[in-house]
Amino acid sequence: MAKIRTKYICQQCGGEHSKWMGKCPDCEAWNTLEEVVETPTSPAQQRRQSVMLGSGGSLSHGALAPIVLPQIKPLVHTRISVGFPEMDRVLGGGLVPGSLVLVGGEPGIGKSTLLLQVSGAIAENVGPVLYISGEESLEQVKMRAERLDIVGEQLYLLSAIELDVIAETVHRLKPALVIVDSIQTVAASHLTAAPGSISQVRECTVQLMHLAKTTAIPIVLIGHVTKEGTVAGPKALEHIVDAVLYLEGERYHSYRLLRGIKNRFGATHEVGVFEMHGEGMIEVSNPSAVFLSDRATNATGSAVVVSMEGTRPLLIEVQALVTPSNFGNPRSTTNGIDHNRLLMLMAVLTKRVGLAVGSHDIYANVVGGFTVEEPAIDLGVAAAIASSYRERLIPADMTLIGEVGLSGELRAVSRLTLRVREAAKLGFKRCIVPTGGKNSRALAELEEARLPDDFRVITASTLAVALEIALH
Repeated sequence: MAKIRTKYICQQCGGEHSKWMGKCPDCEAWNTLEEVVETPTSPAQQRRQSVMLGSGGSLSHGALAPIVLPQIKPLVHTRISVGFPEMDRVLGGGLVPGSLVLVGGEPGIGKSTLLLQVSGAIAENVGPVLYISGEESLEQVKMRAERLDIVGEQLYLLSAIELDVIAETVHRLKPALVIVDSIQTVAASHLTAAPGSISQVRECTVQLMHLAKTTAIPIVLIGHVTKEGTVAGPKALEHIVDAVLYLEGERYHSYRLLRGIKNRFGATHEVGVFEMHGEGMIEVSNPSAVFLSDRATNATGSAVVVSMEGTRPLLIEVQALVTPSNFGNPRSTTNGIDHNRLLMLMAVLTKRVGLAVGSHDIYANVVGGFTVEEPAIDLGVAAAIASSYRERLIPADMTLIGEVGLSGELRAVSRLTLRVREAAKLGFKRCIVPTGGKNSRALAELEEARLPDDFRVITASTLAVALEIALH
């Protein structure tokens, strides 16, 4: 009889240890080690695992032999449209057969709603879809489908958490798409750990990856976000799957961003914009116009910036409110902007521009409930702070693009021509951009670009010069 071994696995980073410790030596997280019993694999379990690899239970000897690069045939695949151009953009043009995609997000953000709509579209236009629900009953899923007006003639629902049952159903049905809601509920029978643990999540994801590759069926996994803001088992899952998508947005706002973090078949950091309604997710074809629709043009502390989300430029309003501090310790609060970045801009405004904003309370906000991390919005954030401090308006037809350095200089940004064209398309008449350095070639391209005759590109070398132009 084989000896039964016990090990301890960290539920945060997946590290394995021979004994229990209060703090994981790898990630230094407290009380995350969980005891796991390693049991020998029986012949019946080996046969069930062989189902995951297809008939025969093992790969042929020829498939394991090394092949010279010129002899390998190129991969020819036809992408499957999910029925939403915004999501197709994030995926790089659609789902690739045999790919494994992870969709993560906070509870209640709309992951199940969006993927159920995707299931209905593919079932109607491509072929049968298998939707596996491990958290909800079939009746609950049907209620949501009726609310979303999904007919589902070829949409098959399965309420199961056993990995063996899922694999057998996929081999028998041979669907065009498989959706697992969620990966934290799936369990492999040969592991004694509870569903949702790092060992179960990692093992089930690996087996589903083999299932997708051997059957050429795309599989989409829904992953929940932990209280730290990461998908459970982040490193294990993100390295295994082919694409990682995050559904972001404030729960109390209707807009949602589907952001691509990793994509082996397309560009990363692409963004699709949706709006949550009672009838489901609705695409936003022109998000810049929507974000600026409620902008007040006669209020100080408001600036329009152009942020690149993947290959798409987005015009976003940045607001700042500067008030005298009633206490000895001024405070600064941000929403959608990195707080450390705001502190740096405050220091530059104080040292290089001469604005005593350090003795004031400062509140900075990105309208729409989104988080923008790109340094190209520095100039807009600094201009909004200066506008509120000086009580001077930034022209309503002006956009600001540029990264601010510690010396107060404006540094070049990427894809300047694309940003300026988007601003001109939405009716803006002026745009302040950095000058010199790496931006010289981009400025030359702007001169050749077909911009409207009444559109002006204004260059500035420092933050002080840009603020004098914007707040004259």
